[in-house]
Amino acid sequence: MASIKQIAQDIGVSAATVSNALTGKGRVSKDLADRIRARADELGYRPSSAARALKTGQSGIIGLVMPDLTNPLFPRIAQNLSIAAEARGLGILIADSRGSETRQTEALQQLVGRGVDGVVVVPQKGTSPEAPGLPMVTINTARDPRNTVSADHIGGGALIGAHIRELGHGHVVLLGGDRVSDVQQDRMRGMREGLGPSVRSETAWGDAGLTALPGLVGQGATAILATSDLLALSALSELSRAGFSVPEDVSLTGFDDLPFATAMHPALTTTAQDVSAIAEHALEVLTGLIAGAERPETGHAVPMQLVPRASTAAPR
Repeated sequence: MASIKQIAQDIGVSAATVSNALTGKGRVSKDLADRIRARADELGYRPSSAARALKTGQSGIIGLVMPDLTNPLFPRIAQNLSIAAEARGLGILIADSRGSETRQTEALQQLVGRGVDGVVVVPQKGTSPEAPGLPMVTINTARDPRNTVSADHIGGGALIGAHIRELGHGHVVLLGGDRVSDVQQDRMRGMREGLGPSVRSETAWGDAGLTALPGLVGQGATAILATSDLLALSALSELSRAGFSVPEDVSLTGFDDLPFATAMHPALTTTAQDVSAIAEHALEVLTGLIAGAERPETGHAVPMQLVPRASTAAPR
């Protein structure tokens, strides 16, 4: 079976350096850490959880609390966090708070009770939880004071807004799912910034907002900017039932570039999150906190990418 000593000999470094690279501790350059992890993968190295626990008093397990695993975005985040944890020799326990703030609190308490070394939480909308007595990182948005890392939701919204403005739209609807969501509020803020003062915008929320869309298009709105791809899909259905065509009658955009965005007809213009980079940063900060490092003073925003497709065009 492969060992830390063998990896150290192959790379030409000390066993302590290999251990630090695999656990995310100490000062090891990213290039060297990547080489060490790659060699560990080639050799099939797997750390012993029991040995780690005896040596460090740590379980080698981290907890992850997700807000709703029925949303296609969150399993993708969970998968990337799992990959990032495994690359550091860590196991991961995943809890789904299933849309409930109470369940979120219970899930955090259960993970603490199971002896995890730290927790990653993607909070329920409108909440900013704490994990009592444990290192914790939060994946949320800039307005959350506890946010550690997130997609740049404001910047992503600005990309969408600028795209619509440059196409020549002068009257748009910003469509959100829930006013309580900090993420959606930040996305709308970015959209307004990208649209600029020359474009008229109005806001619609939830089921009532979806129902109002055909009337707003009838009153002259030529683009609808939704705060998620799921919401854009619902908007497309509502518009189609009312006899409006996308993008001939009205342009439509989403957010997050979920897999079904390319299967929609027309394919959806949206923005893409770099979920891998978010997961890597979250695990880098969490393993540092577990090792005793200071918490970063500010959260890190990972840029988003505009993905233009056939659902947007110049207004008629």
